[in-house]
Amino acid sequence: MYRKMAMGINDWFVRNSVLSFAPFLRSMARPFDLLRWFSIDSFIAVFIISIAFSMILTHFLKQEILQRDAILTSQFVHSVSQAQIRQAHLEDKLTLGEILDDRTDLSKFERLDAHLVDGARVQFYEHLRVLPDTLLASVFAPDHKIIWSTNPELVGKTTKGDDELEDALAAHIMVSTEYDADEEREKGEQMFVREPHKFFVEYYIPLITQSGKVAAVVEIYKEPGDLEQTIQRGNILVWSCSVIGAILIYIALFGIVRRADTILKEQRRRLVEAEALCLIGEMSAAVAHGIRNPLASIRSSAELALDGDLDSTRKNSSDIISQVDRLGKWVRELLVFSRPVTGEKQAIDLIPLIDDCLLNFATQLEKSRIAVEFVRPEEAVPLVVGNRALANQALASIISNAIEAMHEGGSLRLEVLPFKQHKRVHLNVTDTGPGMSPAQLELAFKPFYTTKRKGIGLGMALAKRIMERFDGSISLHSRAGAGTQAVLSFNII
Repeated sequence: MYRKMAMGINDWFVRNSVLSFAPFLRSMARPFDLLRWFSIDSFIAVFIISIAFSMILTHFLKQEILQRDAILTSQFVHSVSQAQIRQAHLEDKLTLGEILDDRTDLSKFERLDAHLVDGARVQFYEHLRVLPDTLLASVFAPDHKIIWSTNPELVGKTTKGDDELEDALAAHIMVSTEYDADEEREKGEQMFVREPHKFFVEYYIPLITQSGKVAAVVEIYKEPGDLEQTIQRGNILVWSCSVIGAILIYIALFGIVRRADTILKEQRRRLVEAEALCLIGEMSAAVAHGIRNPLASIRSSAELALDGDLDSTRKNSSDIISQVDRLGKWVRELLVFSRPVTGEKQAIDLIPLIDDCLLNFATQLEKSRIAVEFVRPEEAVPLVVGNRALANQALASIISNAIEAMHEGGSLRLEVLPFKQHKRVHLNVTDTGPGMSPAQLELAFKPFYTTKRKGIGLGMALAKRIMERFDGSISLHSRAGAGTQAVLSFNII
């Protein structure tokens, strides 16, 4: 009969323990959603990188095309000037840039045919006039005066403050600038025969004398229509390739991570199942071990009560009640530990909490011959974060362990140390018991580990869970033969 009763209790306890751990296991089953966060983060990353890459590449493509057009335009202007000089048979005497300005004194050149000079100058200007996509072409003398232009209104005007022209005159190199058609015109010479549509470019091409000086600077404003179409086609190609590439990369990465996420979820599920089975196994072993000895004592006491006299029957009945109470307390502790720690956060005053807890243990402390010293702080202790009932339970577990450790008497010291600079309050509970070895300290918070003959090994584990529930902590400091100190650390409100 007793064996059936024990098996029934064991089955009931295992079933209820598994049910009570169900919320805990469900909370473990809510892991970080890798697939969702990766899909969002990777999309944003690929999107930003693709846009940045496309913008950089299209800008580079546009600049390269315009730079190539500038080089070709410069080569065309120099080729025309050299051809005109050769046609006028002036290559041994002077360059074209020196004869473009009507103010140039040509008398110093012997046997110079003025008709050939004028012809070379006119033909050069005509080539500039018919240059494709030209909005405006002008020729500047070294003194910044416009000596010729496709817009006659500009001839004779002097330009000041033109940085690009200054660079061309000083550095003897071609200078190019790009403008948006909608931008406000800052240069006075930008008086075009027709208005540009989207953008236009400006080229300054210096013409050098045989001695290396700048004789004149050709300024050309162009609206490169054909180049604009080429740039648009290049932009479309770049953006299309970027979009398609980004989509393919995202799909590939998403597929890989989705496969990895599926594998991780399956492994996590198996791990949760394995942990649950391991936990159930530990609890079953603890239940079997904890119930076996009290049931054996109950059976022996009951058998003796059947054959004994009245006094022995009373004694055996008292033993049965004691063992049943022990089983009841054991089962209650196990059920409390198996349930999730719940409780609203409250502002706790530790001093009254400690006084109440010591008052509850007053009889047990006196019976165990343990002297209690509560070192009250000199200044007010700030309120801490927690739950009064749960904090009282955690402190009671610490004091109960200390009493059981000092079975031959001793002293118990409690001290509150506020650390305002760290926004923490520490409650130190120190006993003069036998202490703990390093191996025992390492296992102290492990469920079902105990060094007490009648203990279940859940008090410290439950205290740790309670402290962590409110972002606190608990630590043990001890060594064999030197007592143990438990430190409960609370957050200040």
